[in-house]
Amino acid sequence: MKKIILSLGLASMVAACGAGGGTTSLDNNPLIQESKLEFGAPDFAAIKPEHFMPAFEEGMKRHLAEIDSIANNPEAPTFENTLVAMQRAGQLLDRTSQIFFGLAGAHATDSIRAIEEQIAPMLAAHTDAINLNEKLFARIKAVHEQQMSSLKGEDARLLKIVYDGFVRNGANLAPEQKEQLKKINGELANLENQFNNLVKDGTAAAAIHVTSKDSLAGLSPESLAQAEADAKAAGKEGYLLTIQNTTKQALLSELDNRDMRRRLLEASMTRNERGDKYDTQQVVKDITRLRAEKAKLLGEPTFAAWGLRNQMAEKPENVQGFVQNLVSAYLPKAKADAKELEDFAKQTEGPDFRLESYDWEYYAEKVRKAKYDLNENDIKPYFALDSVVKNGLFFMAKKLYGVDFVERTDLPVYAEGVKVYDVLDKDGSKMAIFYTDYYRRPTKSGGAWMSNWVEQSHLLGRRPVVYNVCNYAPPVNDQPTLLNMDETITLFHEFGHGLHGLFANQQYQTLSGTNVSRDFVEMPSQFHEHWATDPAVLGNYAKHYKTGEAMPQALIDKMNAAAKFNQAYALGENLAAVIVDLSWHMRQAGDEVQSVPDFERQALNSYGMLNSQIPPRYKSSYFRHSMGGGYSAGYYAYLWAEVLDNNTYDWFKANGGLTAENGQRLRDIILGRGNSTDLNVVFKEMTGLDKPNVQSLMKARGLQ
Repeated sequence: MKKIILSLGLASMVAACGAGGGTTSLDNNPLIQESKLEFGAPDFAAIKPEHFMPAFEEGMKRHLAEIDSIANNPEAPTFENTLVAMQRAGQLLDRTSQIFFGLAGAHATDSIRAIEEQIAPMLAAHTDAINLNEKLFARIKAVHEQQMSSLKGEDARLLKIVYDGFVRNGANLAPEQKEQLKKINGELANLENQFNNLVKDGTAAAAIHVTSKDSLAGLSPESLAQAEADAKAAGKEGYLLTIQNTTKQALLSELDNRDMRRRLLEASMTRNERGDKYDTQQVVKDITRLRAEKAKLLGEPTFAAWGLRNQMAEKPENVQGFVQNLVSAYLPKAKADAKELEDFAKQTEGPDFRLESYDWEYYAEKVRKAKYDLNENDIKPYFALDSVVKNGLFFMAKKLYGVDFVERTDLPVYAEGVKVYDVLDKDGSKMAIFYTDYYRRPTKSGGAWMSNWVEQSHLLGRRPVVYNVCNYAPPVNDQPTLLNMDETITLFHEFGHGLHGLFANQQYQTLSGTNVSRDFVEMPSQFHEHWATDPAVLGNYAKHYKTGEAMPQALIDKMNAAAKFNQAYALGENLAAVIVDLSWHMRQAGDEVQSVPDFERQALNSYGMLNSQIPPRYKSSYFRHSMGGGYSAGYYAYLWAEVLDNNTYDWFKANGGLTAENGQRLRDIILGRGNSTDLNVVFKEMTGLDKPNVQSLMKARGLQ
């Protein structure tokens, strides 16, 4: 996923919030001045936790002073002295936030987490102080009325985005309503931060400790070694089955012991609803209640209606129709797939066997092996992480865009295993810096994402400094990290986000790179997933980690034949999560929710999606996309953007595929355009389609 950006007075910030105590001299604080390292890359060797709170406080102080100067400028408001001046404001706060929130996701030590809890309400109040500044908005409004029709290009787009954002965030509210909004925003900031931390801790605490090797029969040698290493790292004897961020757990496909499969899935699904200190159910109810109240205050019937105003989908009814169409096409496929797996299992388990959710992946792997003579452990030796990166991602980028990635070791990093690369454009000039952080660690949040240490802006003279984060098992016993197909696809996905950020070419930071709507931002990332199995790319990176031999064509053929196998589960868990997220945010102010599980069941049942065999990809109690901010009422964006990405890939297939000419076209129209042009216009320019065609997604998912 792309880490969603929060506008703080139009200076972009990563949406997780935090800061911490302690005082330090500003003169000795490395955050106060822009880093002297190339492209302003963070000096992680010098930055310490105690530097953040003073930098945050000074950054907010300076930013408010800059905003006050703009708002009280005696000159008549113009685009230059108001909008451009706002783009120049808040640079210290922006710099501090980008670095801090990057660490809060990827390397949240106890010190960072303590800061995180303290700064969340402070930043919410700071944002409100700008968004609800009457004098500032009066100037923005005056520029909008007087200059909107005469501005062109990025200037016109910036004015529209800023003006609409202020209106959407309460600039037209009465004074007493603004005070209510400030209170709600502060409470939400605290609750969302609390939710994220509880999920992180609850997920870690849900790991299953196993002392008997026999109960882990079926695990590959690599998985067994990793479980043993995880136990050792936790100071335990035996084996530790850690919990991934999604409901489904990768080891379910390997474990022969049915009770162990049940325990693993139940540990995942109940991690934050056990009535213990990690329970998030009341937090979920409070977050969604406050969001409904916020929407009502802002003149919208629901938070979903408010949240979708600035998205391509525009309104909840469009998302509901989109989801219902997919559900209708999906349900017969899900029923057929479940019957196939259950019938297969009955051959060995007996006629009374009933397929449960914790059996699905196990028997899907068995059926895959029987139908295609293929299982994931056949593939993984050819998907060594280092080769996928250097011979897959970087090879693809060279073929499509002509860019090179050259590793460097002179820049400091924040944790072991992080790598840094110069990004060289076609002419050999250095255009950006790229960080990779692929191995899981106790201080890292689950999942995978992309964001910026430095966001590009011609106005501010900044080039992009981008990072990708994943959660792969680190090497064990001198054996490289081997990826399964899903993990490899994730790597291409996040790299697609990375390229979107690396090719940023905007005047204004607010419009730069990945600062686009949620239901468009996933399009470039999902589009790049297709190249993982492109013959030219796959042939370059899929080499056996021991022998160096290329993946045999027979194995590639099996893999391609099996590509659409088990898609009902993948689509079903996604659709169910979309429904859960949307339903919570269709809640109106005053609606009472007594039970989180009951609410989930009712929401899924209303779409015909209550299916014990295919649970949601995330349940409410650990649904960080939805409850932790960023993708609230927006989880549909992955499927919506999948339509856009398949439409774009269809264009590529019809026009020669993996060519430099096609890559340049994509870079010019989408990857380098940021949010400087209406995204519907961008999509039409790229594909020639007047509107997204959902048939491409259905074909790709095997529903047609």
